[in-house]
Amino acid sequence: MIDPGKKLRGIFWIVCMPALSGALLILSFPKYDFHLLAWVALAPLLLSILTMPGKSSFFQGYVCGLVFFPGVFAWIFEVPGYKLIHHIILDLYLSLYFGLFGLILGISLNRWRTGWALILAPFFWVLTEYIRAHVLFLSFPWNFLAHSQYQNTSLIQFAEFTGAYGVSFFLVGVNSCVALATIWIFGLRSYERGARVGGLVSTGSLISAIVVWGLCSVAAYSYGGLISSRELVQEPVKISVLQGNIDREKKMHPMKYASFIMDVYSRLSLEASKDKADLIVWPEASTPGYVLKNLTLMKYLATIIRKADSYFVIGSSEYPKFVRKQYGMGDIGNTALFFSPKGSVLGQYLKIRLVPFGETIPMEGVIPWPEFIVPEGKKKFEVPGRDFTLFEVKGKKFGTVICWEIIFPGLIRQFVRKGANFIVNITNEGWFGLDTGPHQMLAISVFRAIENRVFVAKAGNVGVSGFIDPLGRIVGRVTAGGKDVCVRGYLTGRVAGYRGGETFYTAYGDVFAYLCIAVTLVAVFMSFFGKKTRP
Repeated sequence: MIDPGKKLRGIFWIVCMPALSGALLILSFPKYDFHLLAWVALAPLLLSILTMPGKSSFFQGYVCGLVFFPGVFAWIFEVPGYKLIHHIILDLYLSLYFGLFGLILGISLNRWRTGWALILAPFFWVLTEYIRAHVLFLSFPWNFLAHSQYQNTSLIQFAEFTGAYGVSFFLVGVNSCVALATIWIFGLRSYERGARVGGLVSTGSLISAIVVWGLCSVAAYSYGGLISSRELVQEPVKISVLQGNIDREKKMHPMKYASFIMDVYSRLSLEASKDKADLIVWPEASTPGYVLKNLTLMKYLATIIRKADSYFVIGSSEYPKFVRKQYGMGDIGNTALFFSPKGSVLGQYLKIRLVPFGETIPMEGVIPWPEFIVPEGKKKFEVPGRDFTLFEVKGKKFGTVICWEIIFPGLIRQFVRKGANFIVNITNEGWFGLDTGPHQMLAISVFRAIENRVFVAKAGNVGVSGFIDPLGRIVGRVTAGGKDVCVRGYLTGRVAGYRGGETFYTAYGDVFAYLCIAVTLVAVFMSFFGKKTRP
C-alpha cells in the first residue's frame, strides 16, 4: 500500500524544489534584477537531486528548466508571428540542458559521495551552457547564469580570463556550498532509502568548501577593485548613438512611412552633430529600404551626412525580419553601411549570425520544416556574411555587429582579434519585446565588454542605447522621463582603450570551458566504474 505521506514528500522533492529553483532564477534576471538570488537559486534543485533516486535526476533538472525558460523568455510573445506553439517548442528544447545537468549530477553520485558530487557540479553546469551556445542553428547563449550578475561588476571582472562561463561556474559553486551546509545542518535523508544524506557530508568537507569558495569570492572582488584602476591609453573617439523609437507598425511597413522615418533620423543626426561627434550611429535596419539599391535614398542620406560632417554607421536592410512574405533567393539583407563625412560609402558589414526562421531558414532542403514553423512559400531572403569587416575613425578600428550577434562571445572575440578597438552594436530590439528583452541583451553585452576589454556602443531603435566601458559599467543610456526603452533621443559619449592589451579570453577563447568539459567527461566515465556511494 502506498504511503500518502511518502508520496507527497516525493512530489515535494521531485517537483516543488526544482520548480522553486526555476522561479528564483527568473527573479535573478532582468526585468526583476534580484541578482543575489542567483547565489542560492540552484540550491533547491541540488538538494532535490541529492535526496531522490538517480533515475529521476534528469526529470528534476527538466522541471527546473520548464519553470525558468517560459518565465525568463515571456517577452518572446511580442515577436510578430510568434505563437504559443513556438514558445512551447523553445521551452521544451532549452529545458533539455537543465535536464542534462541533473542527469550528469545524478550519475556522478554513483561514484562520489555527496560532497564530491557537489564540488563537481559547477563543471557539469558549464558543459551544458557551452553546448547550448554551440549547437549549430540551435545555438542560443542567452540568459546564462552569469548574465544575472551584469550589475555586479566588482565580481565579474575575471570574465576576461574565463568568459561568462567562469562566472556561471562560480555561482554554481556557491549554490553547492549552500546545499552542502543545508544537508549538514538539517541531516536530510534520502527519500527512497531513508538514509541520512548528511552522513555523507563531513564537517571537514563542508568547511573546506566554504573556505575555498570564500577565498574565490575574496579574490574575485579584490581583482575587480584592482582592475578598476586601469587608465585610458588611447585618444578617445566621440560617438553619438541614435534611438529613433519607430514603432512596430511603421517598421513593418517602412515604405509607407518612409518620410516620417527619415525625418526622425535626420533631425536626430543634425542635433547630434552639434556635439561634434566623430561617428554617428543609426540603429539596425533604420532606413526605409536598402540604401545601395535606392539612388534617391542614397542622395538624401548623403545630404544629411554632409551637413553633420561626421562618419556614419547606418543599418540598412532590404526586408524587415519576421514578416511572412515570399522573397527572392539570395537577396542582400541585414547590413551596416559605413559612410565618410562626404556622404560616400566606405564599406559595409553583412550580418554573419542570422536569426533562424526570422532571417533565414536553417538547413533548408535538408529538414522538411512543418508549416506551423515555416509558412509555406517563405524562402531564405538574407545571405549570411563571412567577413569580420572593420571600419576606422581617427585611426581607431571598430567592428559593427547587428542585433543578437552581440550574444555570441566567439564572434565578438574574432572582431577584437582582428584589431577592433571598440564594438558598435546596432539593433532593433523592438522585435524582442519592449522591456525585458532589450534589458537582457544589455546584460549580455556587459560581458562582451569585459571579456575583451573594449567599449561597446549600442544604438537601438527602441532601446536600450548607450555605452558600456571595458569594465562592464553602463556609463550612459538614452533616457527620457526615467525610461530607457520606447523613448526617442540620442547620446554622445567618448570611447577609448584600456591599458593591458589583449585579454586572455580574446587570445585563447573558451579554454576554461574546455577544461570543465574535460573534467565532466572524466567524471562521467569514472562514474560507470566506481562503487555506488548513494545511500
